[in-house]
Parts: sequence; C-alpha cells; structure tokens
Amino acid sequence: MRETTRVLVIDDEAAIRAVLRAALESAGYAVIEAGHAAAALNAAQEALPQVALLDLGLPDRDGLDLIVPLRRAGATVLVVSARDATAQKVAALDRGADDYVTKPFDTDEVLARVRTALRHRAAPDGLAVPVRFDDIEIDLAGHMVRKAGAEVHLAPKEFAMLAELVMNAGKVVTHSHLLRTVWGPGHETDVEYLRVAARGIRRKLEGEGDAPSRIRNEPGVGYRLVIAPAS
Repeated sequence: MRETTRVLVIDDEAAIRAVLRAALESAGYAVIEAGHAAAALNAAQEALPQVALLDLGLPDRDGLDLIVPLRRAGATVLVVSARDATAQKVAALDRGADDYVTKPFDTDEVLARVRTALRHRAAPDGLAVPVRFDDIEIDLAGHMVRKAGAEVHLAPKEFAMLAELVMNAGKVVTHSHLLRTVWGPGHETDVEYLRVAARGIRRKLEGEGDAPSRIRNEPGVGYRLVIAPAS
C-alpha cells in the first residue's frame, strides 16, 4: 500500500489552516497543522512531512528562518504568504523554498503547486534521463537538444541556462542563482543577460507563435520551466 503523503500546514490563522486542510484532505493528503514556528519545527521532526506549506508571518519567529530546518527535516517547502514584495520572494527561494504562492490564494493553484513539488521530489537526477515535452527533447548528459527530431543549436550560455531550468523543472529559479551558476560570481545583477538568453531559447525551441511559453518569467524573481500539466 502506498504511503499517504503528509503535508505540514504552518500558519498562525486558524481559518487559513482550515481552508488548506479541507483542500488537501479532499485531494488525499494527510495534514498536520502548526500555528507557530516552535510547533512547526517539532512537527517536522516527529511527523516527517514530505511537504510544508509555510506562512512567513508567524508570531514567534520569521518564517524565512524555518526554510532551512524544514528542508533538513526532509520537507519540500512551499511558501504561502501575504508578503508579496519581490525581495521577500527572492529571499525565500534563495534560502531553499521550492515555490512561493501569494495570499489571497486559490486552493486549486496551491494543490497544483504541491503536485509539481512532489513530482520534482520524486524525479530522477535531471542529467540521467532525457526530458521530453511537446516535440522537444533535451538530453543534458549528451549535451543535445532536438526539436521534431532535428538538432537545435543553442549558444553555450543558452544551453547552461536551459539545463538549470530543466534540473529544476516546475520550480522558480531565481535570477541570482542563474546568473551565479551560468555566468559566474560578479554577474548576479546582470539580469539583461538572462533576458537575452531566454529570448534565444524561446525562439529556437518555440518559434514566434502566440502560445504561452514553456519558459515562464516570474517578474523580478526568476524563471520557471513548465513541462508537465497541472493535474
């Protein structure tokens, strides 16, 4: 029998916890609740949840400080917070959060983000198996990209950026992480490099059509590669 996925909901508002509990339990998850940071850390150690939905505005500690210990306890962390400033989103993602949902939220969106996080958690090493979606195949190990069976030439920085997005598919990868990893230290503010590379990747893989791009821009925060349906 497959183990039920455990989700830890951390929020000081009982009404928010109740809404999330109802949505998660209807989707088949087991839910643990915590109304403050100390209870959340205890629950993470005792219940070992696979996913934590974390509010940042906790009464006893800033939620940002919980991201690292929650990840060390084995939880994938999705921030669900009313803090909508870009700097807060970047800070959470840079500390290791897998995603960020702003309140007020749609429960269907939260459930979709949980499913994406779980897919990413269960996925094998991004270098091991070619990734396929639409008519595109990305083979990181073979350093090869094909569209409709034909090889696509990407510039070295374009390929390196695409590789980071593939290995973190479904997650927001921050500007600073991409710039640091692809262009190196000292380039973490050169966001225009990312815009140019993203345009090149989109043009070569997706053409000039009007369909939504698989490479999504999260304004002021980073980029996300969407390769799987929400359900």
